[in-house]
Amino acid sequence: MKRLLTALLLAPTIALASGAALHLDKAPDLQGDQAALQSGAKTFVNYCLNCHGASFARYNRLTDLGLSEQQVRDNLMFTADKIGEPMRVAARPDEQKLWFGAAPPDLTLVARARASADGSGADWLYTYLRSFYADPKRPTGWNNLIFENVGMPHVLWQLQGTQVMNKDHKLELAVPGSQSPAEFDRTVAELVGFLVWLAEPHAGFRKQLGVWVLAYLVVLFGFAYALKKAYWKDVK
Repeated sequence: MKRLLTALLLAPTIALASGAALHLDKAPDLQGDQAALQSGAKTFVNYCLNCHGASFARYNRLTDLGLSEQQVRDNLMFTADKIGEPMRVAARPDEQKLWFGAAPPDLTLVARARASADGSGADWLYTYLRSFYADPKRPTGWNNLIFENVGMPHVLWQLQGTQVMNKDHKLELAVPGSQSPAEFDRTVAELVGFLVWLAEPHAGFRKQLGVWVLAYLVVLFGFAYALKKAYWKDVK
C-alpha cells in the first residue's frame, strides 16, 4: 500500500519529466517603459477584455502608467461607467460557458500564475500569443503550438496574419497581417508587459525598496561592527 501511494504521488512528476521540453521565446522586459505599457493596456482592452476580465484590478489603477483619469475614461473604459470600477468583462460567465464550453479565465494574475506553473509567465505568454496557427479541425479554426487544442481563438490574427503548420512541424506565415512580424512581436511584447505589470503593479517599487533595505543593512552592519570593536577593545 505504501508503494502504491508513493507511485500515485510521483506519477505527475514522472509524466512531466518524460515529456518534451517546451521551448519558450524570451519576452522583452518592458517594465518601467510607460509608453510600452500604455500601448499594451490599449491592446488589452481592445482585444482581450471582450472575453477575459481583469476583475482584481480597477480602471483607476491605470493612472499609475502615467495616464490621467480622463484619458482612461476616453480611451480605455469600455466595460464600466465609473473610474473606480473593476475591469470586468461585459459577457456573463454562464453565457461564456455556453459559447466556449468554459468561461475564459480572469487575466489579472495570469502572468504570476504562469510564472508559478512554467517558470516564466512572461515568456510563456509571449510565446503562446505568437504561436497560433490555422487548424480547420478545431471548432474555432485555430490551434496553438504550445497549448494544443486550446479553446481560445486567435484574436490577434488580423494583426499577425495566418500562420500554418508545415511538414516539419514548424509555423510559417501563409497570409500576412496588417503588421509586419517585427511589429506584431512588439505588440505582443507590450501586451505581455502590461499583463506582467497588472499582476503586480508595485513590483518596481518593491524591488527598489529592497535595494535600499539591503544598503541600510550594510551601513547598519558597519556601525554595529564598529560598536562591537569599541566595546570589546579593553577585553583581552
